Amino acid sequence: QAKYLAQIILVGAQVVGRAFMRALRQELAASRAAADARGRSERPQSAAASRITGISLQEAQQILNVSNLNPEEIQKNYDHLFKVNDKSVGGSFYLQSKVVRAKERLDEELRIQAKEEEKGRKAET
Repeated sequence: QAKYLAQIILVGAQVVGRAFMRALRQELAASRAAADARGRSERPQSAAASRITGISLQEAQQILNVSNLNPEEIQKNYDHLFKVNDKSVGGSFYLQSKVVRAKERLDEELRIQAKEEEKGRKAET
C-alpha cells in the first residue's frame, strides 16, 4: 500500500511540475511579446536605452513630471524631487533612486537626440 501511495505522490508531483513549467513558458512568451511591442514603439537606440536603464522614456517623463525633453525643466524637477525624497528629511530612498534613474534615462534620450541631429546635419552637407 505504501508503494501505491508513493506512486500517487510521484504522479501528482509530475502533473503539478508540468503545469508549472507550462505556465512559466506562457509567462515568458507574454513578457517577450510585451517587450517587443514596447521596443517597436521606440526608435532602436531609445529602446536599447530603456532596456539598459530598466525604465521607459514615458515612465521617466512621468516620474520627473515633464512633457517634453527640455533640459532645464528636467534638471529643475530632478533637483526638487531629489531634495524632497532625501532620507535625512524623511524622504524615501526608493523614490529618490527612481528619480535618479528617470534623470539618467532622460539624459540618455537627450544624448541620443543630439547624436541624431548631428548625423542629420552631416548628411545635409
